[in-house]
Amino acid sequence: MATNKPQTSRQQKHLAVLIDADNAPAAIVEGLFEEIAKYGIASVKRIYGDWTQPNLGGWKKVLLDHSIQPMQQFAYTKGKNATDSSLIIDAMDLLYTRRFDGFCLVSSDSDFTRLAVRLREEGLTVYGFGEQKTPKPFVSACDKFIYTEILRADAVEPAPEPATAPVNGASQEAKPATAPVKAQKVPVDFIAKVLDDIADDEDDWVQLGAVGSNISKLSPAFDPRLYGFKKLSELIKAQPKRFELEARGSNTTGGKDLYVRNRKPGK
Repeated sequence: MATNKPQTSRQQKHLAVLIDADNAPAAIVEGLFEEIAKYGIASVKRIYGDWTQPNLGGWKKVLLDHSIQPMQQFAYTKGKNATDSSLIIDAMDLLYTRRFDGFCLVSSDSDFTRLAVRLREEGLTVYGFGEQKTPKPFVSACDKFIYTEILRADAVEPAPEPATAPVNGASQEAKPATAPVKAQKVPVDFIAKVLDDIADDEDDWVQLGAVGSNISKLSPAFDPRLYGFKKLSELIKAQPKRFELEARGSNTTGGKDLYVRNRKPGK
């Protein structure tokens, strides 16, 4: 007899969102929770910092709108950040409740590297969110790492916009902090190697979903948006000299499954 138990899809994962307010700008808040919604339900939303200090004023304005619980942490010693320890202790407490499928760690601070590793050792999925300055060890310790510049911009520019002339003699405003980041060069050689490594049939076709999964395992920070594309399929399609993309059959949702392979020499 069939049961009505929900499928364990990524949308059904229960996630704990822990934000280091000292190392994450409030400007990302909209994009942050839109992104998290792709991976699951933000069952817990906490943000850590010393709320008596004026530098967190930006976060104070958005906490109620997004139901984020502020966690007060005073600095015990001048020049030392006690927020990290508070966040880590709470993360371990939440881990041992066994109520969560994954954690979202929002910070550019490498001090959370060991925490990410520990959470993954328990079989939980770790999504990291931080600026492009985030040290590589923290990025690599996560299952998936999303650069927050993408979230602030909502898109990546293929090239910088030309400067506009002042209007009515007014001075030109400085470029806002939320401006889109410039698209990076597509790592076609890296993608091609992944395809070579996982292709197991005689014609070398690989399901696109499997390609994306293996890319994420090897490079947690890989994101098509960094290269100016919304989806991996769009990125692949834009490289016709290196890859072939083909739609086949119909999947469980009524659409077609996409397959990709390295383009053969001479074709």
